[in-house]
Amino acid sequence: MIEYRDVSKLYSEENIALIEVNIKIKSGEFVSIVGQSGMGKSSLLKLLTLEERPTEGRVIFNGVDLNEITKKEIPIHRRRIGVIFQDFKLLPQRTAFENVSFALEVAGEKPSKIKKSVSQILDIVGLSDKFKAYPVQLSGGEQQRVAIARALVNHPEVLIADEPTGNLDVINGREIIDLLLKINELGTTIILATHDKETVNRINKRVIVMDEGRVIRDQAKGKYMI
Repeated sequence: MIEYRDVSKLYSEENIALIEVNIKIKSGEFVSIVGQSGMGKSSLLKLLTLEERPTEGRVIFNGVDLNEITKKEIPIHRRRIGVIFQDFKLLPQRTAFENVSFALEVAGEKPSKIKKSVSQILDIVGLSDKFKAYPVQLSGGEQQRVAIARALVNHPEVLIADEPTGNLDVINGREIIDLLLKINELGTTIILATHDKETVNRINKRVIVMDEGRVIRDQAKGKYMI
């Protein structure tokens, strides 16, 4: 499904983010990409969402070389990939329902489909009773659930979670990871980027370790070891 082939990313001669990375991720996998800050995790993900292009090598998504995707085609590609972040990135003047529906509105979906889809996805993330709440009225864990719902509403094939528990306490962090595992069980490929050792060890699935832009370890059922 996803393949990085001899991928390197250089922002400058002094700033080398990735060096000859080779990774294959199958459809339906749950993969944790770990390493300290600045080791290449975010750059790896940005290549997949086409926020960046590789300096060398190729990134393949469902058989398509992303180097060949034009600027006009990028929005279509990005609908196949949901992304959640550490800081939620919710629109403060919109309710939970409106934050999730926004992605469908931009895509030009009919109001009837938007209402049905958003209601279903809020139910999946456990927020069916919070659809009228604004972000300021929600806890950190609830805000992240809204962000997950927003990322899922287009039914992406892949969900990228970039440090999704970074701003949460331990209990809320565990609930978000449990939700990601549930989403994975429903068939969505999950790529989790984190430096949270406890989280990775509890998941007990595939772990890819990054260090100074290189993949130094790739284990089918691994622990966080650097």
